[in-house]
Amino acid sequence: MSSETTPAAVNDVSLYDVDNPAPVIEAPRKRTKKTPKATRTNFEMYGWLFMRLSGIVLVVLVLGHLLIQLVLDGGVSKIGFAFVAGRWASPFWQAWDLIMLWLAMLHGANGLRTVINDYAERHNTRFWLKMLLYTATVFTVLLGTLVIFTFDPNIR
Repeated sequence: MSSETTPAAVNDVSLYDVDNPAPVIEAPRKRTKKTPKATRTNFEMYGWLFMRLSGIVLVVLVLGHLLIQLVLDGGVSKIGFAFVAGRWASPFWQAWDLIMLWLAMLHGANGLRTVINDYAERHNTRFWLKMLLYTATVFTVLLGTLVIFTFDPNIR
């Protein structure tokens, strides 16, 4: 074999051509016989889209919340039980806080789900971490929703 036909000569400027295509880059997790067939859903695309849209809405809700609660209503010193009772007497503020709670929890859970998928290598580890995440998310959303709608200002 002459130096002209050597696939990747050290001094050769053009390492890749028609006869010598670029090397194949393997996927991070190769499919095996045990790997289930991929389903054709757009779940990840919808998750990505949800992150962008919920992030925009959350910025508006959180900055509005901070502006109204801390700047326009007199600051942290005014926040107490009576302040919350007065706010949650209005369906508008209940809805505001409920939407902020739901979006923040779902946004955070979706982000952490992505991190778990990226970094947990073993299937069982991924499964149990996601189950723990989903359980904590459902628990927090349900408990927060319950508190917002059953808040009683006449508690003694």
